[in-house]
Amino acid sequence: MTKDPLKAEDFTHDIFLKVFHKLDAFQERSSFSTWLYSIAFNYCSDQIRLARRLQVTGMDDDFKHDIPESKEEQVHEETLFLVNRAMESLSVSEQDLLKLKYEDGMSIAAISELCNLKESTVKMRLKRSRDKIYHLYEKMYTV
Repeated sequence: MTKDPLKAEDFTHDIFLKVFHKLDAFQERSSFSTWLYSIAFNYCSDQIRLARRLQVTGMDDDFKHDIPESKEEQVHEETLFLVNRAMESLSVSEQDLLKLKYEDGMSIAAISELCNLKESTVKMRLKRSRDKIYHLYEKMYTV
């Protein structure tokens, strides 16, 4: 996932520390390897996502600092803010499923296997979570 051996070593170290500290939270609802994989996958995904957000690029001297944001950019930012607020009101399990599907790009089958659920259950939970977000977004947007 990292495409960088040094970063992979760091992540592996961090993941094993995290697993060691969370060992008492393992409830045997899935196999240990599935539990370990989900922690590792989520940790790596979070770190990669964070690194993308925090990328720094140099600015040219010719760059204008006083460029106003366009109306579209403002609307997009407001929409993202409202959707994120709606996401925060969901349960952790609902958020996790949505993140696995839409941020991590996992297939329904992969999520089903990872969470030890039937594919139809995953689909229904995703639909309900999307519907909740849509309704919460509508409620916030009209207020």
